[in-house]
Amino acid sequence: MYKIPESVLVVIYTPQREVLLIRRADAGTWQSVTGSKDHGAETWAETAIREVQEETGLDAQHPDCHLQDWQLENVYDIYPAWRWRYHPDVSRNTERVFGLRLPQKMPITLSPSEHTEWQWLDWQAAADHCFSASNAEAILMLPRYLSDMSP
Repeated sequence: MYKIPESVLVVIYTPQREVLLIRRADAGTWQSVTGSKDHGAETWAETAIREVQEETGLDAQHPDCHLQDWQLENVYDIYPAWRWRYHPDVSRNTERVFGLRLPQKMPITLSPSEHTEWQWLDWQAAADHCFSASNAEAILMLPRYLSDMSP
């Protein structure tokens, strides 16, 4: 079964502008939560909620958390090393960006097959640590969403 070329990027952060990064087990790079839709009918928000739970153990629907669709989509070429996961006619992926505000830093439960470490960093340091340019750009947009969000 081929992967669906539609994925989410979820920037997890606190009101103090601390951002969670997780290290990929396969590539060793640092990133925010990412993941593809499981099926075509799965909504962007459902994908974001599921991926956050799978990759961090956090409940994005908890009343103290605030998941927001940032209404931003990145379209990029799929790296050649990952193309085998997709239908042979597919070469590009659409990534929808979300923010997940937590009330404070929380402990993380990683999926060991996907990630090996986690860390909380100041938002600017987190952007510098990301392998993906689109992930870094999303983190650098964080101050805009902190000022727009109600508690």
